[in-house]
Amino acid sequence: MTETAYDVVVVGGGPAGLTTALYTTRLGQDTAVVDRGGGRAAMMADTHNVIGVTEEVSGVEFLETATEQVESYGGDVVRAFVSDVERIDTDDGSVAFRLETDDETYRTRRVVLATGFSDARPDPPLPPTGRGLHWCLHCDAYMFVDEPVFVMGTGDSAAYVAMIMLNFTDDVDLLTRGAQPEWSDETARLLENHPVDVVHEDLESVTRGDDGWLESFTFTDGTTREYRGGFPMCGSNYNTDLAEELGCELNDDGTIAVDDHGRTSVDGVYAVGDVTPGHNQIPVAMGQGAKAGIDIHMDLRAFPRSIA
Repeated sequence: MTETAYDVVVVGGGPAGLTTALYTTRLGQDTAVVDRGGGRAAMMADTHNVIGVTEEVSGVEFLETATEQVESYGGDVVRAFVSDVERIDTDDGSVAFRLETDDETYRTRRVVLATGFSDARPDPPLPPTGRGLHWCLHCDAYMFVDEPVFVMGTGDSAAYVAMIMLNFTDDVDLLTRGAQPEWSDETARLLENHPVDVVHEDLESVTRGDDGWLESFTFTDGTTREYRGGFPMCGSNYNTDLAEELGCELNDDGTIAVDDHGRTSVDGVYAVGDVTPGHNQIPVAMGQGAKAGIDIHMDLRAFPRSIA
């Protein structure tokens, strides 16, 4: 197995990771992005809330353009899965790491974890993602102005999203799928004072239109309700295996603890994007990537040079 040396290795090729790599590459650091593929951004049928990017651009198109930008400045973008990472000793005592994939080993001075998270997916039947099943309230709520909407889940977050959606439409149902609600007494009190219909029956089937979009759900009691779309709120699984392997501190919610520049509790290791606390938005992720990229450059730059 070959070993390739870089100044920076970014694990994850979403908006946060690619932005970090764009900055470090253009600022002169040899950079590789190791990306396993997939991710939340790749699922987007359209791109919303990104200034300068028209909404008909899909997530795949957005990421392809970003990848081409990084590569045009000399960065390497590799499709692979990082299975192991470790800090290694160096002769001069500086920070260094070794990352392993199936085919190659990478040695680097700085590691950036842009590993994101995975949404917990409800059991089928379900409409397709982007055609009735939507994962981002801030991205897609505007699509459902004056349309019938569902929110799926049993926790406080599901109830809050259902109430928030009343800012966009008067027709909001909260679907528990036959499970016992787990929201707090205070949340229950709030729900009682909002015109949200809580539906406890599970789903029997999904009806889609000729365009592939959701039209209605049929429930186990035989009733049918029409919806244009909705939001499953069933939790998230943060991809922190590598962070834990390196000993990075995690927050109580499972995210990686970072400072304002993306620095983790482990020297030389950064984290950006959805695997860190905050709003899961492309512009936010890009901003985090930019700040981390600049900080890494400031950390690694050879300045001032010795004139001896």
